[in-house]
Amino acid sequence: METVRISIGIDSIATDLRAGLTAARRLGVRGVEFDARHGLGADELSQTGIRQIRKWLLDEGLVAVALRFRTRRGYADPDALDARVEATKRLMQSAHGLGAPLLLNHIGDIAPTSDAAEWQLLIDVLSDIGAWGQRVGTMLAAEAGRSSPEDLARVIESLPAGSLACDLVTGALAVHGHDPVQSVATLGTHVATVHLTDAIAGAFAGRGRAVKLGTGHVEVPAVLAALEERSYRGWFGIESINHGTDGVSEATETIDFLRRL
Repeated sequence: METVRISIGIDSIATDLRAGLTAARRLGVRGVEFDARHGLGADELSQTGIRQIRKWLLDEGLVAVALRFRTRRGYADPDALDARVEATKRLMQSAHGLGAPLLLNHIGDIAPTSDAAEWQLLIDVLSDIGAWGQRVGTMLAAEAGRSSPEDLARVIESLPAGSLACDLVTGALAVHGHDPVQSVATLGTHVATVHLTDAIAGAFAGRGRAVKLGTGHVEVPAVLAALEERSYRGWFGIESINHGTDGVSEATETIDFLRRL
């Protein structure tokens, strides 16, 4: 795999944003992701901060791929829902300012039938967020992993076109009992970005532990082949289990592993 299609989360390789961008460039990747909860604060997400980050990206020859915003609750949970939606919209606008076309989050539990009140609430909220995304130029991408591929595809196909995309997270899929290769077929053209992560699944769905890419239950070559068969041309995000100096070392090993495939 060519490193120009690999992106990395800045927070996994450095605690300092500027140093993280330099470390990403030295790793040979071209794309970077930012974490709105742990990597960026209010200062960085101000208009002045965003302009400064864009300058640093230009200096390092990097591209902002996505902004991550992992909420504890989903978009069908009425508890503090208005605040969650407002924060999502605000960060979609920040992502656009950074040059990132995607905001990454899970969407929460998905009702099994379309006649459930939770289902209609989810569709209404995601339709509203999707319309906002089309206005500001950034799309919400829902994690496929915690949500089953079939359920996520059902949600996406029930929304107006261009409202919601998919973030295929291979390690999370394995932990939750889903086949990452089959998930590619199920979600097809809905996949906007892929995170190549690995895990060892536990005895029950949702239980397991993250491991270095290529050492767990995810058949990485088969996933890449399935994506290639469907002409996927997006980014491949990688994540380090360890952070800081150890994160850089792990990222180097992961990139070397992907180069050999």
